[in-house]
Amino acid sequence: MARSSGFKINRQGIRQMMGEIQREMDKHPLAARVQADPDVSFGDTNVFNGPVIHGDVRGSQLAWGNNFVNQSQDQSKPIAPGFEAIAQAVVDTLRQLPTLGVSDEDLEDASAVGEEVLNEVVQSEPDRGVIRRAAAALKGYLAPIATGAAGAVTGGEETVRVLIERLSTAL
Repeated sequence: MARSSGFKINRQGIRQMMGEIQREMDKHPLAARVQADPDVSFGDTNVFNGPVIHGDVRGSQLAWGNNFVNQSQDQSKPIAPGFEAIAQAVVDTLRQLPTLGVSDEDLEDASAVGEEVLNEVVQSEPDRGVIRRAAAALKGYLAPIATGAAGAVTGGEETVRVLIERLSTAL
């Protein structure tokens, strides 16, 4: 982490967050353009200092030209019965990975795999095959740490063994 003016900047966390935002926006394409030049138009629409939105915007929120914004959405979904343990094991694994010496690239991939599981367990009938394959991939990111491979955080082996065990027995 770099230091700037007394603040700690978590560059890895920022990259992870931006990747998650990008993946979510890719699911629901949204092209927003802000055009300050009133002489430029998009089709039959002149744009005067405002957004032009094209495409699917399900779940998106836009606040424009105000100083105080209070927007909220509740898109929580219940976990299918019998899948609570694997959901919790995946969440715990994703929370621990950044502290265990996993590379940024592996963190990004593991986050995508974990998101796949979490999206699956809220379906009315989750596909166990999808969940098993994703759990196996997460265990693959943990395995080098469990064996004390180079680059892993010292002392993380026991934590990783517990996470692997939970991912193995939760489903």
